[in-house]
Amino acid sequence: MTTPKRLILNLFEMNTVSHITHGLWRLPDNNRHRFNDIDYWTELATMLEAGGFDAVFLADVIGAYDVFRSGTETALREGLQIPSNDPLLVIPAMAAVTKHLGFGVTFSTSYEPPFAFARRMSTLDHLTKGRVGWNIVTSYLPNAARNFGLDGEIPHDLRYEIADEYLDVLYKLWEGSWDDDAVIRDAENNVYSDPTKVRYINHVGAHFTVAGPHLSEPSRQRTPVLFQATASQAGIDFAGRHAEVVFTGGPTYDKVLTGIQAMRDAVVANGRSADDIKFIVQAGIVVGRTEEEAADKLRAYRDLASVEGRLAHASLPFDPTAHPRETTVREALLAEGKQDAPGAAYLPLDQTVGDFLANIKESWDELFFVSGTPAAVADAIESWLDEVGIDGINLRQYHSFGTAQDFIELVVPELRRRGRLREAYVEGETLRERLFGGPGRLEHPHPATRYRGGANLAATRNPDGA
Repeated sequence: MTTPKRLILNLFEMNTVSHITHGLWRLPDNNRHRFNDIDYWTELATMLEAGGFDAVFLADVIGAYDVFRSGTETALREGLQIPSNDPLLVIPAMAAVTKHLGFGVTFSTSYEPPFAFARRMSTLDHLTKGRVGWNIVTSYLPNAARNFGLDGEIPHDLRYEIADEYLDVLYKLWEGSWDDDAVIRDAENNVYSDPTKVRYINHVGAHFTVAGPHLSEPSRQRTPVLFQATASQAGIDFAGRHAEVVFTGGPTYDKVLTGIQAMRDAVVANGRSADDIKFIVQAGIVVGRTEEEAADKLRAYRDLASVEGRLAHASLPFDPTAHPRETTVREALLAEGKQDAPGAAYLPLDQTVGDFLANIKESWDELFFVSGTPAAVADAIESWLDEVGIDGINLRQYHSFGTAQDFIELVVPELRRRGRLREAYVEGETLRERLFGGPGRLEHPHPATRYRGGANLAATRNPDGA
């Protein structure tokens, strides 16, 4: 008998008021406004571990959404990812009240240098005892670029070129700068680390120059689990070289399947195994003890959902609410002089703004969405695992902590009965061991491993290509 594929179960979070369910912070008993309170994060972590979650996945942006209506007013009014706080700083608090829960955290390669980030992640890997992963992003908001002294966004493919070298520097620091046995703690001879087993990396590249050595001693995983969200060709190529878990999606199941296969092909093209990468999707799940109870919850969520928040989050280059309903999207763009704005060509130009707004308001039934009883939810999740080929979900929160509580109380027991969720954690496992069932560190032929023991550090690319 074939063993059922086990679900990777994460909660999708962000250190902000309104992450991706805009307007719902107003729901009765919602705790979203407590995101500044450390107790919010410790209560959440304790609950998720008691419910058997694999990890909490922390999103982040480093700019404000100011494309829609040419300013931040809508985002600020909606609490749309502003105000927001640094996601890395809540992980130690959550780790202190848990033993097993993993943490995936978002950080951009585009604007801050790699040396300081390498130490932050090693510190988190030490403090969590190997329970941390990094969601690699290159950043996309125009405001983020301006916040770091640039006139505009770095071109898309150049961002991935920078990210590629960024990862190379990190691998040299995490994997190559210290030998496994460099720390000897010889109290009698007053030697904590053997200097002959710690080295400079002396990286000189097209975008970064980093001497080293790494400031942190080797942590359990050394390199954290590498998450990535991508759909572009440059992102797929990057994932083929580096990613272990990809946060993916698409408009249809066929598109998702095609994207998954493209990334597996990219992994194989880089000498890795197709099984070296796993896929997770954002999932919307509304569950009740009865269909009626689930429908009542969904109705309450829809009643408070903010269309304007969704338009601002999408960085829509025009304002459909400012035009008569019978105006076409094309005409609205022309009226605002936005016909050549980034993303305009991908809009439904011949659709009326009335229909456009109606579709936005009604687009709750996304691809990975289910509302119903525990059995109906479990059926849907099993179909995503077996028919679409995903490996896990980032559970979208409509209500904090109601969404997680409902899933834990109603869905987790059903998934365990079907063999889709573990009954208990494995004591002392790292996040990588939990997700892949192998060792806690990356294995050959992942490119990070080429620097172990100080190998290949001299083969650094120079700015002139030499």
